[in-house]
Amino acid sequence: MKGILIAFFCLAATTVSAAEIKVLSGGAVEPGLEAFAQQVRREIGHELKIQYNTAPQIAKRLAAGEVYDILISPPATIEQAVKEGKVVFDTRTQVGRVGAGIIVRTGVSMPNVATVDALKQALIGAESVVYNTASTGIYLDKLFEKMGIADQLKSKTTRYPNGAAVMEHVIKGKGNEIGFGAITEIRLYEAKGLRLVGPLPAEVQNYTNYEAVLMTGAASADTARAVLRYLITPAAKAAFAAGGVE
Repeated sequence: MKGILIAFFCLAATTVSAAEIKVLSGGAVEPGLEAFAQQVRREIGHELKIQYNTAPQIAKRLAAGEVYDILISPPATIEQAVKEGKVVFDTRTQVGRVGAGIIVRTGVSMPNVATVDALKQALIGAESVVYNTASTGIYLDKLFEKMGIADQLKSKTTRYPNGAAVMEHVIKGKGNEIGFGAITEIRLYEAKGLRLVGPLPAEVQNYTNYEAVLMTGAASADTARAVLRYLITPAAKAAFAAGGVE
């Protein structure tokens, strides 16, 4: 079946000239999406030109009237775009989900975060806490409120608009500092001085789902539809999974 699917898309590529597909995507799926882009280039002959942003930044770009061929974002952003007529509803395609992880810089003692109580004590004992203002950070705000430690953490918390800035801060940080981010993004920085302590404890883990959809007014609509069809193949799913997108 896999061979038949690839043959189909290769045949489709011979009937449509190579095109550059503009993609606006959430940054958390970058490792998987980059692997997928290589498959698209190799198997169906098209180039994905990808712009990465956080969900809030994506919402601002859409509100400003920016148009891409494909949008990849959490469902809430896409649902709003559907209401505003900015995307084609019946092209919505599941990409996968990304969990949140806990980080420290290389060389620092690894805190115990195996349970919710252990995580709570680790955060109370930390000199500083760092996370973003995007999807992961919005969830963490609610989680810390629920854990009853939001007020204790407020004075020692640093926030950034995106995950990359959080990673860079932790790498260059001092003392007993704990950070949070999407596990896929954390993996990109492990060779640069970052350590993944582990995922959030299972009972409080937060998965951000991502979907892909064709944008209304896409310059390369037919080709973008072909890319979205290819997104559901086993080979495409394997590429995303290899990048940490479940």
